[in-house]
Amino acid sequence: MSATLIINADDLGYDPAVTRGILEAMSLGIVTSTTMMVNSPHSEDAGKKVHGTALGIGLHVNLARWPPISKVPRYLLGPDGGLVEGRIVEMPSEVVESETLAQLERLKALTGRAASHLDVHKHLHRHPNVLEGILRVALKHKLPLRSIDPGMRRAIQERGGVTNDGFLGEAGEQAYWTLERLRTHLFALPEEGAIELMCHPGYAPITLKSGYSAQREVELSTFVSDQAKAWLDARDLSPTSWWALHPPA
Repeated sequence: MSATLIINADDLGYDPAVTRGILEAMSLGIVTSTTMMVNSPHSEDAGKKVHGTALGIGLHVNLARWPPISKVPRYLLGPDGGLVEGRIVEMPSEVVESETLAQLERLKALTGRAASHLDVHKHLHRHPNVLEGILRVALKHKLPLRSIDPGMRRAIQERGGVTNDGFLGEAGEQAYWTLERLRTHLFALPEEGAIELMCHPGYAPITLKSGYSAQREVELSTFVSDQAKAWLDARDLSPTSWWALHPPA
């Protein structure tokens, strides 16, 4: 028996070059799923590119930047009217819930289909108030919600939520998913359980400054490589998506 592997690319809609790279990683490589930001200046264009496709697309809940979709109290916003990562601990769970619901509806309007699952930009659901608000939405809509550690996993499962059994991935100063690291993790996967591999393939953003820029191109080359495909074959792995495992209600 082999683990069920979901290879999810975060940040669809973040920037046109990032979106282009993600779609290449899905069409030419081994990435099987993506999560989309719906409140960026480039969300509408990304929605057009995936509208009507059969791709597994979840919501990348964004509470860190750009204007909210719902009505968020002014004290939680920056001078430009955008969301601010540094104020997330002040955001009541009810506001998190309302904004997540609004982003969920926006995704459906942009892509023409319901979200397959939920995850959170910069893992901001590590804060209890954010997790509570987003978990309420996940439970209401019967959507899987990414867990990034055992404590979060227990919190989701104890409420009856669906989540991954294991999590792989990071984003820092260096590109995380090199070929060497991917091989190491693929050959060390557990024998069972749903494992989500978070990645950030893409081209360097062209419209904004990002701390994870050229690193995306390294990851893109990793996930479209013939070696990556060969390693999956060697492990008898066929990566899937939450859309296939847990179709939206």
